[in-house]
Amino acid sequence: MDDLKSIISYHFNEYGHIRVKLAEVLDKRGITRNQLANLSGIKYNIIDRYYKAKQIERVDLDFLAKVCFVLGCKIEDLLEYEAPMPKM
Repeated sequence: MDDLKSIISYHFNEYGHIRVKLAEVLDKRGITRNQLANLSGIKYNIIDRYYKAKQIERVDLDFLAKVCFVLGCKIEDLLEYEAPMPKM
């Protein structure tokens, strides 16, 4: 338990962030946001938000499950934790 850290006194960018990689996955496979919307039943504007990785404050697990099912991918294909840059 010595490797655990408290984030109480940290600022936003000091603990890293989650990078959404939906755009990379779709672009690599040649799938459009419209195609994903049609295949998954997810509204285009929601897919677009994840595609652009903007205005995402909370992750919708149902959204991720649907996308993983339709694309036949794993969660780690869509999300990645990026550690903070070391202080110099």
